[in-house]
Amino acid sequence: MAEPVTIAVDVMGGDRGPAVVLRGALQALEADPDLRLTLVGPAEEVEPFAAVHDRATAQVATEVIEMGEHPAGAVRAKKDSSIVVGCRLVKEGAADGFFSAGSTGACLAAATLVVGRIKGVKRPALGQVIPAWARPTLLIDVGANADCKPEYLVQFAQMGEVYMNAIMGVERPKVGLLNIGEEDTKGDLFAQEAHRLLSETVPAFAGNCEGGDLMAGDFDVVVTDGFTGNVCLKTIEGTAKTLMRNLKAALMSTALSKVGALLVKGPLGALKEKMSPDTYGGTPLLGVKGAVIVGHGSSNETAVKNGIAVAAATVRAHVPEVIAERVAAAPASASAAVGAEEKGEAAASDAR
Repeated sequence: MAEPVTIAVDVMGGDRGPAVVLRGALQALEADPDLRLTLVGPAEEVEPFAAVHDRATAQVATEVIEMGEHPAGAVRAKKDSSIVVGCRLVKEGAADGFFSAGSTGACLAAATLVVGRIKGVKRPALGQVIPAWARPTLLIDVGANADCKPEYLVQFAQMGEVYMNAIMGVERPKVGLLNIGEEDTKGDLFAQEAHRLLSETVPAFAGNCEGGDLMAGDFDVVVTDGFTGNVCLKTIEGTAKTLMRNLKAALMSTALSKVGALLVKGPLGALKEKMSPDTYGGTPLLGVKGAVIVGHGSSNETAVKNGIAVAAATVRAHVPEVIAERVAAAPASASAAVGAEEKGEAAASDAR
């Protein structure tokens, strides 16, 4: 029997509407008998579902944060939005975790402002599991920190190690730095400084990972700044979609190739599932005091189901607590580096 957990679900998150989220929620309940859900959204969406499902409760939220709204401003202005209410449930202990396929920026802002950062974590980060060849790889950060500092990549590595160990079962995660070459001296000043800090403070650091090698699966965790990581992730997703479309077109081009397509239908279906972001459910926001999983805006019911499952697994593995312990026990050199950076930012702010 698994540990009972309660996950708050943003019913209004995503591009496909509440019906898709609710179907995914139902699949999650059917797959996990020890799971309870708190569905957050308008009364007309959440109350009928909760009324007919024993392990689901309704939490009415009267506002919705739209994709085009300014994230932090919307979080502050819409206190009764489904995203803010879901994060508040986690903060108050009424829910153990939160899943949303809504605005990534709003989820990040609400998780940081409402749930709160783990003590010692300077910047929470989004980590996306990608289907690399040898084994799944966690790319972190993929969008939370566009203006990242080299010092923060040390904590990204620490948090990524915890996640891959606890959720993906990797005993000793191998860490790499996304860079333009394998040599220690490659890259701009940002990359060179990040390499130095990682080498000094992260025992599992194994050097640079070139962009062309990211999908090989040579590393379990690959760290980078949020701007580069986001561009990299979307390039991977776009390439995978284009490849599958071209492959389908080639297989459907002649009568003979259509016969061949029938013969490889099963393996191709398995490949498509492996490459689909729906399989991994969502992106964990690491560094906040709770399990917060952000799904794709285009999430279907399978992605919602898997995202909820990842949130439950994150709670059961006590990932936020382990991250807190890891950050607190970080080598003094890493803590000093991050602390010095923070003091420098504060001084610059005072000077302005």
